[in-house]
Amino acid sequence: MLYLDNSATTKIHPEVREVMLPYLLEEFGNPSSKYYNAAENAKIAVDNSRKSVAKLIGCHSDEVIFTSGSTESNNMFLKGVAHYYSSKGKHIITSKVEHPSILETCNFLEKQGFDITYLPVDNFGRINISELVESLRNDTILVSIMWGNNELGSLNDIKTISDICANHNIYFHTDATQVVGKIKIDLEDFKGITFLSCSSHKFHGPKGIGAAFIRQDEYRVLTPITPLLHGGGQEKEIRSGTLAVHNIVGLGKAAQIASNDLNLNIKNLKDCEKYLSELLSTKFGANIKFNHDHKLKIPGILSVQFKGINNEILLKKLAPIIAASTGSACSSSKPSHVLSAIGLTLDEIRSTIRFSLSSYTKKEELDIFKSL
Repeated sequence: MLYLDNSATTKIHPEVREVMLPYLLEEFGNPSSKYYNAAENAKIAVDNSRKSVAKLIGCHSDEVIFTSGSTESNNMFLKGVAHYYSSKGKHIITSKVEHPSILETCNFLEKQGFDITYLPVDNFGRINISELVESLRNDTILVSIMWGNNELGSLNDIKTISDICANHNIYFHTDATQVVGKIKIDLEDFKGITFLSCSSHKFHGPKGIGAAFIRQDEYRVLTPITPLLHGGGQEKEIRSGTLAVHNIVGLGKAAQIASNDLNLNIKNLKDCEKYLSELLSTKFGANIKFNHDHKLKIPGILSVQFKGINNEILLKKLAPIIAASTGSACSSSKPSHVLSAIGLTLDEIRSTIRFSLSSYTKKEELDIFKSL
């Protein structure tokens, strides 16, 4: 089977699996304990992983907090900022095409008395910068806009958005789940980004672990928020809970590999996407339509309408040989809110399939489409 659902999750890298095993077997110490070897070894492993993640996204290791993944991080940032800064304002800006962990959290906050502005998007899923500026208010405390869309691959102009937020002294969070490991990120170039979320399993690491970036000030003090989890005070009291060392080690190794191979991976993703687009166009011609832009996007994500064909039926027929999806795995039970937001009809949405490639997809594997 050709696996083309990498936006949902990726296969764990063999080197990642190997480095994790000792921390499931011999090196089982708790890094919050002290003095004895098992605890110290665990602490060193966690510190090393934190440095690897920091290198991948271009920040200081002290700005990296480990969570269970982007869903937790997104909840932590939105709820944490809302609670901590509610005396300054209760207005939050996001977009209509965010991940459900953003949209459902915003829905929750609305019920708590917060005012949420949901920005519309263009036909490729990007917000309009002028509409963002027009939406800013004196009581705006947070802007949360995803870096790259998980269904269309479209990249927002994060540099401009971050600059606008910095100029207005408004905190800016970006869900970078789909872009980490697929595009070059150096947070030193994005001073306006206060918070960032990412998940290990999107770039060949284990599930159940992610990293949250929280910008520190000139005195190396992290931007304060109310913790989502209270308890033992781990992760600088931002995210309590015993650290899952084996998963953190896996995340660190995945980050290291992604960082070292980034340019090669980007080239392969672009080459394979171009090849698959050509194969589909040759095979199906006018019977397909690409929903995504072919530029300013995450390499390797294709959103394709197969006109007149129900996507669920097509996916079931393809399942023995090709793994793909209708869109986000976190909202697969209902029509895509992303495709609806870009103006597609219900019939167009129900004929759309997302193919998402891996850094390790080979062009010759894609020749399977010639026999469909």
